[in-house]
Amino acid sequence: MTQTTPSSSSSSSSSSFSSFRAPDPGSGSGSDPGSDTGIGPGSGRSARVHRAWFVAVVTFVTIIGAAAFASLPGLLIEPLHEEFDWSRATIGLAVSVNLALYGLTAPFAAALMDRFGIRKVVALALTVIALGSLLTVWMTAAWQLVLFWGVLVGLGSGSMALAFAATVTNRWFVARRGLVTGILTAAGASGQLVFLPLLSWLVEHHGWRPAAITVALAAIAVVPFVWLLLRDHPADVRLAPYGGEFVPKPAPVPGAARRAVTVLFRAARTGPFWLLAGSFAICGASTNGLVKTHFVPAAHDHGMPVTAAAGLLAVIGVFDVVGTIASGWFTDRFEARRLLAVYYALRGVSLLFLPMLLAPSVQPPMLFFIVFYGLDWVATVPPTIALCRQHYGADSAIVFGWVLASHQVGAGVVAFAGGLARDAFGSYDVVWYASGALCAVAALMALVIRGRGAGSTELPAV
Repeated sequence: MTQTTPSSSSSSSSSSFSSFRAPDPGSGSGSDPGSDTGIGPGSGRSARVHRAWFVAVVTFVTIIGAAAFASLPGLLIEPLHEEFDWSRATIGLAVSVNLALYGLTAPFAAALMDRFGIRKVVALALTVIALGSLLTVWMTAAWQLVLFWGVLVGLGSGSMALAFAATVTNRWFVARRGLVTGILTAAGASGQLVFLPLLSWLVEHHGWRPAAITVALAAIAVVPFVWLLLRDHPADVRLAPYGGEFVPKPAPVPGAARRAVTVLFRAARTGPFWLLAGSFAICGASTNGLVKTHFVPAAHDHGMPVTAAAGLLAVIGVFDVVGTIASGWFTDRFEARRLLAVYYALRGVSLLFLPMLLAPSVQPPMLFFIVFYGLDWVATVPPTIALCRQHYGADSAIVFGWVLASHQVGAGVVAFAGGLARDAFGSYDVVWYASGALCAVAALMALVIRGRGAGSTELPAV
């Protein structure tokens, strides 16, 4: 039976938010009705929605609002090349720094959330994103692009990375974690869907500066939403996490940076960490680094209008939502490492065909690729987080932050390498083929990861 604090029943009616309760997630599965609801003894079943779902909605909308920054880099390459005569490799370097910092900041952000709370870290991150994007409007030199878009937006977006979703999920959910992880991961794709057509239209008709201002406004507009509505822990509103028992709010964890590095050193002594980090680096290389950054200019090289190519990326975002939520559902039911192997193998095959599909107009085979790739885009995230949770327990959010860092480093390397390849060969073909081959390697790495029970690697408390 779920346990609550003595004060929870008396205070639950004092706040409309505090009165949210979960329907029984175990209904029909033979589970104890009280064990999954977070409802106190004797309260029986309730039709009210648990506050955890409200927090998930706030997190979803926050990630959507911050996702504008991820939609812009691929649209900037051609305009910046034309206006400033910067090489694609130079522009790719700024994107590379952005992507790398996006990942390297994530584990420290997860630790900072344990130290200062989710709301403060996320609100500050959104403000930094807005500042960095706004400052690019006045830049005149390539180093300023690297500083404003690469460093500032990279640091801010890293604190809004998937470690944010993992932290919220770990704190607020016990049941339905895979599904919620899929939904929150899909928020980034939803943001891409919302902003990419708008930003491409702005770039096409009004130049890249209004698009950069739009990104800044979208990020700053979410800050009040986060500050007023997001809560750090279920104990803040005297609730148990959804599907679990009441847990008192832990004391702030001092030494956030030290803890993040200590967790890295401990995880680095285990085999699953390197397999997860290596496969996720390939995931980043084949998505954010390659397709999100270079698909629009590559399609434009073949005569496709920028708005049409950006529209295809937006369609990827549509199917990414479906694929990621479905992947979360699958992760609750099937072995995570086998799901990863299937996802990477299918992605690799699709990339090998892409150079043959690029054309001045959108043909049915290209639409098939877009739908297929969209379903697979970040479907890898729910099983990767599940494997981190399975192997590293309470430190799983920080471990996933480091795994995500490898994802973004891989993305950054390919964002830069793709620009170099285009400058050197006049084509992106070699990068498509190399990424397809790497995905096959990632599939094999996923299969090698051992399940829990055979050489458990859960880390001791830090």
